Amino acid sequence: MPGLFFFVIIAVTSYIFLVQFAVVIPAQLRVNVGEEVALDKLFPDCISMRLTAQVFEDEGALQWQEGKKQKHFLLQKESPIAAVPGNVKLDLRLFGVIPFKKVTLQVVPPVKVMAGGHSIGVLLSADGVMVMGYSNITLENGRKVCPAKEANLLPGALILNVEGTAVHSDVHLSYLIDHLARKKEQIRLRVKYQEKTTEIRIKPQFCPETRRYRIGLLVRDGAAGVGTLTFYDAKTKKFGALGHVIANSGAKESWDFKNGRIVPASVQTIQKGQPGKIGEKVGFFGGKGISGNITKNTQFGIFGILRYNLSNPVYPKPLPVAMRHQVKEGPATVLTVLNNETIEAFQVSIENVFSRPRSDGKAFIIKVTDSELTNKTGGIIQGMSGSPIIQDGKLIGAVTHVLINDPSKGYGVLAEVMLEEAGLLSGRPGVSAGFSSDVYGNRI
Repeated sequence: MPGLFFFVIIAVTSYIFLVQFAVVIPAQLRVNVGEEVALDKLFPDCISMRLTAQVFEDEGALQWQEGKKQKHFLLQKESPIAAVPGNVKLDLRLFGVIPFKKVTLQVVPPVKVMAGGHSIGVLLSADGVMVMGYSNITLENGRKVCPAKEANLLPGALILNVEGTAVHSDVHLSYLIDHLARKKEQIRLRVKYQEKTTEIRIKPQFCPETRRYRIGLLVRDGAAGVGTLTFYDAKTKKFGALGHVIANSGAKESWDFKNGRIVPASVQTIQKGQPGKIGEKVGFFGGKGISGNITKNTQFGIFGILRYNLSNPVYPKPLPVAMRHQVKEGPATVLTVLNNETIEAFQVSIENVFSRPRSDGKAFIIKVTDSELTNKTGGIIQGMSGSPIIQDGKLIGAVTHVLINDPSKGYGVLAEVMLEEAGLLSGRPGVSAGFSSDVYGNRI
C-alpha cells in the first residue's frame, strides 16, 4: 500500500510539472532565416532535454543536414537551418512518446533597426477632457460633497461634451459647468468610458473656495513627459519608445489621445533614486533633432512615424533584433541620456528571463551593474523608460519599470514585441512606469 501511495504522489507531481511547463511555453515562436532550429535553444533546459518534436513544415522552410532527416523528427542533436520564410508545426513529445504541446514556429526574415537611446519629450492631447480622480467640494456648512462620484462618473472617463457643447480643454469644461449651473439645477455630460459612450446627469454644487460651481473632479486635457526612444527603422521611419503604456495617474485606463507627438528633450539634472523613492530625469523640451507623430499607445510602448531619420554615435549602424528565445541571463548594455542630449552606454545584467512574458509586457528583470550609472542615478529612474537594451550585438528589449524598493533593478520588454506593435513584424506569438509626467489634474 505505501508503494502505491508513493507511485500516486510521483504521478501527480509529474503531471503538475508537465501542465505548468505546457502553460508557460507559448503556442507560437519566431526564428530568423539562417538560424539553427534546436530544441535546447527554443525551450528551457529543464524540459528541452526530454523533448522530441515531429515536424510538419512548409516545403523547404527547414534545411536539414544530409542524411539527418528521419521521419520528420527533430531530435536533441539535430539542428536544421531555417532556410526560407514560412510556418513549421512542431508536435512536441516527452521521451518521444507522450504528447506534450503543439507549437507553431514562424520563420521570418531577419529584421534590423537603428538603436535609440535619445531623450524625447512626449506630448499627448485628449479627445475631450480626461477624469483623473475626485476632489471633494466643501460647502459653506462644512459638509464635503462630490457630485461626480455620486453620479458614478469614474476615473479614466473622457468628458466629450456638456449639454451638447463639445469640450476643448479643462478650462473650457470648468467654464461650461459654472455657466450652465447658474441657469439650471442639473446638467448633462456626454462621457466615454471603456469604449462605451453614455450620458450622465449631475447636479453641480457651489464651491465657496473657488467661487464657482463644480462637480468634484480632477481632470486634465493632455499629458507631457520625458522618456527614451527605443528604436527606429530608417526605411519606413517607424519608431518605438517608452516600452509601456501612458496611463492615467488616477485610473488604470490607457491615455485615449487625439493627437500625440515626440519632440527633442534635454536632460539638465538628475534626481537620484533610492529605495522607496523613484529618481527622475529633469529637463526641458526644445532644440533640434527628434520630431515625430504618435499613432499608438499600448502596453508595450508608444509607436509612430518620425519626420526624418536620426543618428546614433554609439551604434551608428542598424542592429539585428533578437527573438524571444535568444534573450538570456548575463551581461548587456543599456543606452540612455543623463546630460543634455548625449547618448551614453552603461552596463547592466539580465537576471531573470520569464518563460512567458506577462500581459503588461514585462519579460525579464535587469540589474544595473555600472558604477557610473549607479553613482549618478541610483539605478533606474523615471525618464529611462524605453532605453534600448543590447546583448551580443542584438537589440533585445527596452527598460520599462523600476522596482520601487530596489531601484538598481527593473523590468524589460522584448524588442520583438515592440517591433510587432510598430508594424515591422507580422503575427503575434504570444504576448510605477518610468514615463515622467509633468502635467497634473485641475479641479472641476
